[in-house]
Amino acid sequence: MTFRPKYITFDCHGTMINFDMAGAATDHYAPLMSADKLAVFIRDFSAYRLDEILGDWKPYAEVVHNALERTCKRNGVAFDPAIAQEIYDRVPGWGPHADVPAGLAKVAAEIPLVALTNSMNAQIPSNIEKLGAPIAHVFTAEDAQAYKPRMQAFEYMFDQLNCGPEDVLHVSSSFRYDLMTAHDMGITNKVWVNRGHEPANPYYGYTEIADIGGLPAVVGL
Repeated sequence: MTFRPKYITFDCHGTMINFDMAGAATDHYAPLMSADKLAVFIRDFSAYRLDEILGDWKPYAEVVHNALERTCKRNGVAFDPAIAQEIYDRVPGWGPHADVPAGLAKVAAEIPLVALTNSMNAQIPSNIEKLGAPIAHVFTAEDAQAYKPRMQAFEYMFDQLNCGPEDVLHVSSSFRYDLMTAHDMGITNKVWVNRGHEPANPYYGYTEIADIGGLPAVVGL
């Protein structure tokens, strides 16, 4: 029997929105280094952004600033705070991956969609509007005062929805930000959107789809 959740909860940036931090960093730093060094720089920038959100909540502009400053130091590049701000300011302008609007539209009429996003309240509305499907609830890290992968973010969502882990299907392209914590929270129904960000990790128990076009079939639509 196909599981029909009360809510489909999903990660926004990276899973739904083409969260192009790598492209933003490339625009600024490609002229300063070789392609090999740039690849290391981009990898470090991603790792430091994750490290920056594991403690107490702080505004995402500070996350980007601190992560970029640490990346520059590690790679022997001069840090310019204006570049960090410019990268942060790009976020609201990013739209969905091409497969997202049609895939979401097929399920939104039947099951409420919920975004649990590591975002700021002032930035996320622009991203959500670009998804092309109605989102019933949007919960941000600013609301929860915690970023995923911290459990507090998921707990906040469950409290707001008045539901539990057994009631949702959680969708993400990231194990480290979402699916590992979802597993630890007891969310047994999970979907991994394989966008090439991370390798498969079957231990965490999920249905794999190539893009959001595969989501309707997961819930029998």
